[in-house]
Amino acid sequence: MSTNSALKSPLALLPLMLYLAIFVGAGVYFQSQGADFAFYQLSPVVAILPAIILGLVLSKQRLNDSIETFMKGIGDQNIIAMCLIYLLAGAFAAVAKATGGVDATVALGLTFIPASLLLPGIFLISAFIATAMGTSMGTIAAVAPVALGIAEQSGIDTAVMAGAVLSGAIFGDNLSIISDTTIAATRTQGAQMKDKFRENLRVAVPTAIIVMVLFALSTGGQVALEPQQIELAKVLPYLAILILAVSGLNVFLVLSIGILLAGGTALVGGDYGFMTFGQDIYKGFTNMQEIFLLSMLVGGLAALMKQQGGIAWLTGRIANWIGNTTSPKAAELGMGALVAATNVCVANNTVSIIVAGPVAKELSEEHDVSPKRAAATLDIFSCIIQGLIPYGAQALLLASTFALSPLTVIAHGWYCMLLAVVAIATILWRQR
Repeated sequence: MSTNSALKSPLALLPLMLYLAIFVGAGVYFQSQGADFAFYQLSPVVAILPAIILGLVLSKQRLNDSIETFMKGIGDQNIIAMCLIYLLAGAFAAVAKATGGVDATVALGLTFIPASLLLPGIFLISAFIATAMGTSMGTIAAVAPVALGIAEQSGIDTAVMAGAVLSGAIFGDNLSIISDTTIAATRTQGAQMKDKFRENLRVAVPTAIIVMVLFALSTGGQVALEPQQIELAKVLPYLAILILAVSGLNVFLVLSIGILLAGGTALVGGDYGFMTFGQDIYKGFTNMQEIFLLSMLVGGLAALMKQQGGIAWLTGRIANWIGNTTSPKAAELGMGALVAATNVCVANNTVSIIVAGPVAKELSEEHDVSPKRAAATLDIFSCIIQGLIPYGAQALLLASTFALSPLTVIAHGWYCMLLAVVAIATILWRQR
């Protein structure tokens, strides 16, 4: 085993169990009360505070030393880099949306959708916007009302249309270089975003092609869409960050350029002022407040659990579960199962990656799994589960928009189902 493996103790995982118990328990309680978005009523930032206190109490170090360990975890280079990327990604998404980038992208997509391919067209629009914005929720909020109107006009089953929106949103959330899931996965595993993106493509693209064929075969109606006003300048910032990120440019520089482009296109010849630009940047920062704080606190808690032997014990248990083998394939399946199980509990794919990340890192180092493969595996399996749980924010928002049951929505999230099959098959059969 790698560093800190001499000390192994399952008791060190009690703080993590407490965190999950509080967070999941609150979600179950609010769900029983009929609250909307039950699993999002209690902030995970608040739920983790008792766990941190327990972690400090269980530590065999002096209190000052335990606090120092916790602070070092918060100040870990990967944690700080992750948080800074969150801020820049939030700023870009906020500015691009405020300057009309989302509306322009939807209009551009609708212009080129043939009447006979409405479902795959909506999937593509959702996929592109989610990849460019880095958020499935933002994509669903923007595209779902448009998709519902198209479904009602064309006679397409609204459940299938909701599934197309969900599928595209999860596709983009999984691939986007500014998605918080990608940021968390790459930083916890020490992978380059461009490498993780390319690794992810090998699984996502074949799945997307199959799903688009299924949606094309399921189209039940046609409608002549009204002519759309095309504003290419507002779409350019999205295209720019995708191209620059894949080319290998530093992610901090990519996002900074994206922010300047998104704001600059509106500042030139428009009524969008510098003060508004600054306010939107700060709004983007505040939108990332919760995940920013949670990442730091989980980093500190992970440092405590690692120092006390909890991470080493857990990786040992997973190694035994996968047959105590050195096979990278078995290790990848173990990582996928771990992050999937965590996401079932917390109903948040980013949180699940942050929680499972340290254990996955230990497994990857022990079983010779490359950082890009580990990062892609964490992101893929967390997004699969996020799109298939009826109490996830994505299913709940779509259910509310389309007036459907969340179970009906996820039943038509075909991309998530097929992604699981393709991902597992890729792990088992790919040549290394």
